Amino acid sequence: MRFTTAFLIIACANAFAPTNHMGPATPSVHVNSALSMADGEFDFDVAIIGCGVGGHGAALHSRAQGLSTGVFAGGDVGGTCVNRGCVPSKALLAASGRVREMKDSPHLESLGIEVEGEVKYSRQGIADHAKNLANRVKGNLENSLVGLGCDVVEGRGILTGNPHEVKDSLTGKVYTAKDIILAPGSIPFVPPGVEVDEKTVYTSDGALELQHVPEWVAIIGSGYIGLEFSDVYTALGSEVTFIEALPNIMPTFDREIAKQAERLLIRDRPIDYRTGVFAAEVTPGIPGEKPVTIKMIDANTKEHVETIEVDAAMVATGRVPNTKDMGLEDMGIETQRGFVAVNEKMQVLTKHEDGEVIPNVYCIGDANGKMMLAHAASAQGISAIENIAGREHIVDHSAVPAACFTHPEISMVGPTEEQAIEMAEKEGWTLGKSQGSFRANSKALAEGEGNGMAKVLFKKETGHVVAVHIIGLHAADLIQECANAVAAGTTVQELSMMVHTHPTLSEVMDEAFKSAAGVGGGH
Repeated sequence: MRFTTAFLIIACANAFAPTNHMGPATPSVHVNSALSMADGEFDFDVAIIGCGVGGHGAALHSRAQGLSTGVFAGGDVGGTCVNRGCVPSKALLAASGRVREMKDSPHLESLGIEVEGEVKYSRQGIADHAKNLANRVKGNLENSLVGLGCDVVEGRGILTGNPHEVKDSLTGKVYTAKDIILAPGSIPFVPPGVEVDEKTVYTSDGALELQHVPEWVAIIGSGYIGLEFSDVYTALGSEVTFIEALPNIMPTFDREIAKQAERLLIRDRPIDYRTGVFAAEVTPGIPGEKPVTIKMIDANTKEHVETIEVDAAMVATGRVPNTKDMGLEDMGIETQRGFVAVNEKMQVLTKHEDGEVIPNVYCIGDANGKMMLAHAASAQGISAIENIAGREHIVDHSAVPAACFTHPEISMVGPTEEQAIEMAEKEGWTLGKSQGSFRANSKALAEGEGNGMAKVLFKKETGHVVAVHIIGLHAADLIQECANAVAAGTTVQELSMMVHTHPTLSEVMDEAFKSAAGVGGGH
């Protein structure tokens, strides 16, 4: 009803298992580590504050190096990704995607399939699927920590201001560690003027519970999170209105990909949008009784432009570091908007501008703001342990891929084409561009999913891959080959000579690589 007035990385117990025997599995939560340094100077070699994907990855790699490891979980093993992010959202997308497919009669008929009667779904059943998956993955993470001999402290870790010390927020007990890794993660950002009740006005935390499927929902923000939930809601029967502060819908995406996404994910669905406006005031309602009121103002003039009343509003305006009240100030750490400054080795700096290294303290994941992705956090955690172990390591963030799990999916690695043009001009190289098409791919056509494209950006002088952007069937899986190419410095000439299985979706990339290198013979 309308009212109008104007990476996850799922880690198994042996994911980073060392080749040497690490001793028996720890049967329960410990107060003191049984695996302390030989001289007993510290309780742990490494103490990790936070147990999301980043902290978990760091913990497993720490144990693989034979380091005694304490993890301050803060009652949140798995963190945002497992409990309130990547994992449960993929469950919602998987279930709602099946509903969308089964309701798409023309597509099914083209494959010779007929579905009689109404396609129905259980809202509670879909919600339970997401919750059960999150709990299962969380259990896997807990088991892997215990199985490798990590000490899990239930409280949140707080810095005391003294070197090598972490206090357990629950018991007040102070632990010592040779090195400390901060991995507190992030929380949803709620703009001023937006009142959240997590029932009719909610962040992604509340949306993942799928307490109801509103007839009309406004999504504030059109980034990854907003796009994915628009996919879920429209598949389940909702109408969606995006409210975007910037001039373009999907502002962080490559413009060419964004235009394709608008055609495939918005134009043919019950979705409309407002751009260049702020949701200045958002007032919760009562489900089925009172609408949510959203007052919008012009992003530039701040003048009132429209007020709408909807059944629900989702706030998808990004995330902020979860770094409050963890003793950063006591350690002389100045933050910017909550973000902790680090160098390339993930060592914490006293401040962002001309900061000095704080010895033996590292920060990984969303809290340092370098790249707010779960798999980036895990990579940073492993990198921090490498540096702690004396093997210098730097994460190449330009080679870290990302994906949006809509139907069809969007994925990317490296800068957008707009950013790459600026880079080429500034650095003095020539930007090359080639494309591959899903419409010419046998596997995509067999699936009846010929929409989409892949775009490869490369340096003409050397052939090195700078960036790849894909929209189409299983784009999230196709991007990994491209990310590996960026990381390894593989050229389009080399890639064009690598054999891709026929008939598979990977040949979309084969076509793009061959086009870039001037090689024929792609399928």
